[in-house]
Amino acid sequence: MVDYEKPTERPAIGVFHGFDHVRFWVGNAKQTAAYYTTKMGFEYVAYSGLETGNRETTCHVVKQGDIVYAFENALGPHEEMNAHHAKHGDGVKDVAFTVDDSAGIYNKAIERGAQSVRAPETLKDENGSVIVSSVKTYGDTIHTFVQRVDYKGPFLPSFKAHPLKEVLNTVMPIPGLQFMDHCVGNQPDGEMEPAASWYEKMLDFHRFWSVDDKQINT
Repeated sequence: MVDYEKPTERPAIGVFHGFDHVRFWVGNAKQTAAYYTTKMGFEYVAYSGLETGNRETTCHVVKQGDIVYAFENALGPHEEMNAHHAKHGDGVKDVAFTVDDSAGIYNKAIERGAQSVRAPETLKDENGSVIVSSVKTYGDTIHTFVQRVDYKGPFLPSFKAHPLKEVLNTVMPIPGLQFMDHCVGNQPDGEMEPAASWYEKMLDFHRFWSVDDKQINT
């Protein structure tokens, strides 16, 4: 086990406040959301689909404590989403972070060699505005940087409050999950060190602890 010395200076650009949400690409978003609400005490919070003007995908957003999961599936032919689901099954596409400067973090990462997925864009509706940008990380996973400027809506612009309410949560005890502790990014053999280095170089993350096959094995 190795512990690393904590940096004494913060990066000049960008503060990561924590996980904003995790977006899953799934085969049936409504069914997946129902599992988390009926079995794990999550509650419906936001929705995007045909009823809100979205003709490409449907997305059900659930929440418990500070944990926000967005489950999304394609409504028709969608080359990227269908290929992702064929390869991975139901799985995480986007681990999104709440940040103070979406454009600054994105531009810094791109200048250092990160691959762009979405250039900084301001999204607006009657509830306020959000600035989002995205970069590619390991495998088919991406990170979105979410800067909530003055947004008061249920999730993100273009989403509406979810029409469903989980009735089981009114009669059954709720687990009381509060936040995501960490996300694990599994890597192929020999790729864990490059993945960790990517976060240090591109996003100024600090490596604070590590183990190798001398401590953990199967």
